[in-house]
Amino acid sequence: MDFKSAKELLELCRQDQCLISEIMRRRECVLGETTRDMVDHRMARALEIMRNSATQPLKSPLKSMGGLIGGEAKKISSHAAKGKAICGDVLTKAMTYAMAVLEVNASMGLIVAAPTAGSAGVVPGLLLALQDCYKISDSRLIDALFNAGAVGYLAMRNATVAGAVGGCQAEIGVAAATAASATVELMGGTPEQSLDAASTVLMNMLGLVCDPVGGLVEYPCQNRNAAGVANALIAAELSLSGVQQLIPFDEMLATMYAVGRRIPIELRETALGGCAVTPSACELCGRCS
Repeated sequence: MDFKSAKELLELCRQDQCLISEIMRRRECVLGETTRDMVDHRMARALEIMRNSATQPLKSPLKSMGGLIGGEAKKISSHAAKGKAICGDVLTKAMTYAMAVLEVNASMGLIVAAPTAGSAGVVPGLLLALQDCYKISDSRLIDALFNAGAVGYLAMRNATVAGAVGGCQAEIGVAAATAASATVELMGGTPEQSLDAASTVLMNMLGLVCDPVGGLVEYPCQNRNAAGVANALIAAELSLSGVQQLIPFDEMLATMYAVGRRIPIELRETALGGCAVTPSACELCGRCS
């Protein structure tokens, strides 16, 4: 069960005639020397935290510690409630939830790093939106989270999920890749289609820099979580439609890692370049301090 690559993961799925989520669940049971009920219980707890962090700011908007964000999720929700949303139900809800999670994170609330705190809104944002719009059960959402965990595990094992190492393509990019893969399985796709969607996300987000204003995981991080769910949704739709990815996930992951290591240090979470050094951002930093 200890697969080391997407190729090995797909081979296990073929051998056992099962989905990615099931292989990942079995891996957790074997390596953790625990029961299926226990690993499901832990994932259910993660889902509970995700749901709380995605919905709390819609009731009571939260101001971030740095003062750069707070109330954005509520604004999107109110805009949609007036019938003015142009993105459709799934994407509008996913954006709302994703941005809400970042408000909780930036105000020192409890979130699930998926795979990081700065990208924590993408996976719950998209999966919870799909649950709302398609009346999906929690048990199926838990399956989807195991799928996402498999993709995230491969990214951590063979590349990076740290903005300081690979730029935001490694944080939001991997978060969106895991969300896309999970979405494909959730909506009836095959393991091959799941990993095709994950590969497409990394391709589309290749080279994205990490440039937090004031060095805080607030802005533009929150906006990029919204962009991440959109990218994941697009990739999932392409894959479910039968559009094949020409570059396998393993190769795309290696490419993302190589590109990330070549991104200048100023654009890897140091706040020394990009959005962080614009005049407006520098003025905001003065207010932060």
